[in-house]
Amino acid sequence: MKTETPKADMIKQEWYLVDAKDMVLGRLASQIAIILRGKNKPYYSPHLDTGDYVIVINADKIKLTGNKELQKTYKRYSGYPDGQTVISFKRMLQEYPERIIEKAVKGMLPKNILGRQLFTKLKVYAGAEHPHKAQTPKILNLSS
Repeated sequence: MKTETPKADMIKQEWYLVDAKDMVLGRLASQIAIILRGKNKPYYSPHLDTGDYVIVINADKIKLTGNKELQKTYKRYSGYPDGQTVISFKRMLQEYPERIIEKAVKGMLPKNILGRQLFTKLKVYAGAEHPHKAQTPKILNLSS
């Protein structure tokens, strides 16, 4: 058996719409990462971008299991002494709900040039509206 690498004309990229309302963050992020990488396709190749575009709406209605809503924190560091900033999950959900899903999905993608390229195909919006109607995205039901 020969393993064939998919050619550029063979790779078809679709647009999918995912509603994050009442979905568990980690489970949703892992399913989105699979679609972005193209692992759900028969011609998946780990060194090529065979994945699809994903639009996530209602990011402000995401859920966490257990007691994580009170315990989870997000950290960033400016590089200066005393430059570490810690933000709780509740505050992040109020101020930047898109970043919660973006950070979860980005952590599940490869840490290289391909991973950064795949991450640009993720579009996250806090509300139910999105500006990608022209791409006619297919509604994707991801069960959590």
